[in-house]
Amino acid sequence: MDRVHIIMAVYNGAAYLAEQIMSIRKNTFTDWVLWIFDDGSSDETEDIINRQSAEADGRIHYMKNARNKGVTLNFLEGIRTAVTGAADSIPVKAAENYYMFCDQDDVWMPDKIEKTLKAVKRNEKRYSKKLPLAVFTDALIADEKLKVINPSFHKSNHLNTGKLDLPHILMENKLIGCTVMFNSALADKLTVIPRNARYHDWWIGLLGAAFGHLVYLPAPTLYYRQHGENVVGNQDFHAYVRKRTAALREQKKVLYSNVTQAKEFYDIYRDSLSKDKKMQVYAMAHLMEKNWFYKRYQCLRFGFLKSGLVRNAALMLIL
Repeated sequence: MDRVHIIMAVYNGAAYLAEQIMSIRKNTFTDWVLWIFDDGSSDETEDIINRQSAEADGRIHYMKNARNKGVTLNFLEGIRTAVTGAADSIPVKAAENYYMFCDQDDVWMPDKIEKTLKAVKRNEKRYSKKLPLAVFTDALIADEKLKVINPSFHKSNHLNTGKLDLPHILMENKLIGCTVMFNSALADKLTVIPRNARYHDWWIGLLGAAFGHLVYLPAPTLYYRQHGENVVGNQDFHAYVRKRTAALREQKKVLYSNVTQAKEFYDIYRDSLSKDKKMQVYAMAHLMEKNWFYKRYQCLRFGFLKSGLVRNAALMLIL
């Protein structure tokens, strides 16, 4: 028996929320629980959730935060709540629990849960369900009315999904949170809620790469809606290049944020990392303390690199 726990973070999501929840309810896989964490909405978000919940046979759990946490913390703390709820609702031996992230404004394809779960189960057989595993997929980029702008998020952003080892993930996030599913072995690794995680999906990616496996499923499973209120949205590769060229100083700050994230990851997990992974995380955590030559040497030695020549040229420039 498999049960999928969907973790949704919402904030003033009334415009698209009902459509998103309905797309979950219409999925071909039906043994799911939706955990909604409201970060202090002041619009009709709560009313919409209550109406949806009344029609969903008790599978929607709504919690409103006492204070605004921000999207990353809201998602990560939501994992712990869902894990506790999963243990309380079904005896551990009676169910295999899996976890997904969900944004408030996208639309899921009808087979999203089923397709992703099959990929997770297939790779658990390959690697062992005792190891942390996260699967993420592609997404259709759509406008406010769900008209497809681009058929592939990863291709439009020139992201190399073949490089999912820990050094690459330490430097660059390739996961789209709203496409991710991970197993209980990974969820159980979230023993401490980080304060310096760049994004919730990035932290999950680090856990998978450090302790188990990351797997990319090259098929879109949702309409990734782009609109004026996106917290993290899509930008095409040319926009990325223009932005990076015009703001190299700002990008150095981003690089320091990546290093700060690595430092916290090292502080939390140093005693459980394998020797080689421990060395990789430590090197990233102390990257910016090195001289001009050694920073670049470390990036090449360990593979702290991004996707493609342009991104890596910019990285070498700002180090």
